[in-house]
Amino acid sequence: MNAKAETQSISLEYDLPFPPDKVWRALTEPKLLETWLMATDMRPLVGHRFTFKTAPTQWWDGIVHCEILELELHKRLRYSWRSGSGSSRVDTVVDWTLTPTPSGGTRLALEHSGFLPANKPAIDGARMGWQRMVGERLREVLARGA
Repeated sequence: MNAKAETQSISLEYDLPFPPDKVWRALTEPKLLETWLMATDMRPLVGHRFTFKTAPTQWWDGIVHCEILELELHKRLRYSWRSGSGSSRVDTVVDWTLTPTPSGGTRLALEHSGFLPANKPAIDGARMGWQRMVGERLREVLARGA
């Protein structure tokens, strides 16, 4: 069995009543990202290395190290997502796909892939976190006119 077959992914989809360019801004502009996800120094340029930062906990230092892997304006954003250390180290990839809907909104697909079996607590936490951050907080930011 190869390593890829042993990994797990989180796949979520959201139908948002906002156009792709507005959703894109919320996924790529640091001030907007901070309102629904975490503080960041992201710049949407392939190869750009950046971090997401939040308050540390007893289990995690609160820092995610990332690099933009792929970018197609208003359509796709893919970046590495690395955090933790030792047995709690997570080395994964976040992939956002934006598809316009006939109503003028956006179908936003999220795939967070590459979780190893040892990452069970991380994948469970990430699944709950993404559902709350995207399903609730991102929607609120967009509704407020991001």
